[in-house]
Parts: sequence; C-alpha cells; structure tokens
Amino acid sequence: MKSNRQSQILELIREHEIETQNQLMEALAARGIKSTQATLSRDIKELRLIKKASPNGGYCYALPVNDNTDERNIRLRKIFRECVVSFDTAQNLVVIHTLPGLANAAASALDNMDMPDLVGTIAGDDTAFLAMRDAQKAVEFCREIEAML
Repeated sequence: MKSNRQSQILELIREHEIETQNQLMEALAARGIKSTQATLSRDIKELRLIKKASPNGGYCYALPVNDNTDERNIRLRKIFRECVVSFDTAQNLVVIHTLPGLANAAASALDNMDMPDLVGTIAGDDTAFLAMRDAQKAVEFCREIEAML
C-alpha cells in the first residue's frame, strides 16, 4: 500500500506541477488512493522530494537533481559487509555481532540507509541491537543480511 502510494506520488509529480500537499492528496484521491496530510508529509520526506521553481512562476514538488542515494547505499552496504561477523533474531530484534570496535560503524551505516522497517539501533563495542517493526520484518532483514554477506 505504502509503496504503491509512493510510486503514484512519483508518477504524479513527474506528470503534473503539484504545488501543495492538498493538491497531491486530491490527485491521489482521483486515482483511488486516500491519504492524510500527515502520511503525505512522511512520504515526501522519505522520497526526499524538494520544491523547485515551476514554469508558471510558483513552486512544485520534484525529485532532487543530484540524488546520490544509490551510491551512498552501496558505500554503506560495503562498510556493513566488512563489519559483520554474525547475526540472529530475537522476536522483533536483530542482534548483530561485528569485529571489535565496529558495531557503531555498522549501526550508523544502517541508520543512514533508507530502511522504513528499521525503528532504531543501539550499538556497543562489537554488538548492535536493531529494533525492527515486527518479528516478520526482523526475519526478512536477516535474509537481506545473508544476501548482502
């Protein structure tokens, strides 16, 4: 639902000059997607949308021109791969063991990735705890770690 809404938002801002969240909400509603202003505000933040000058003299939503998100995520994943020794789940928590002194680097890398199911991290010297939205998300994330390593 969220990914569909966000892909519709991206499509709308590419096709139309959307100047306000209210216009965006109405355009989504016309496509059968109901949303609140608070949800749209979070979507705009997660999608990293900006406002740029439009041809009609106003401002409209757009994607950043120089978005290095993919490059940053590649670098962060490399750091993460080089730090992690082992990992496991405990309900909605993922426990990650790293090389000595690198748990903070791994947790910081994760905090800076675009991971909506990661609620937060706590790191010590060689162990990091990751709070995921629920137990299923923790299991899914462990599968991603496995693929990453």
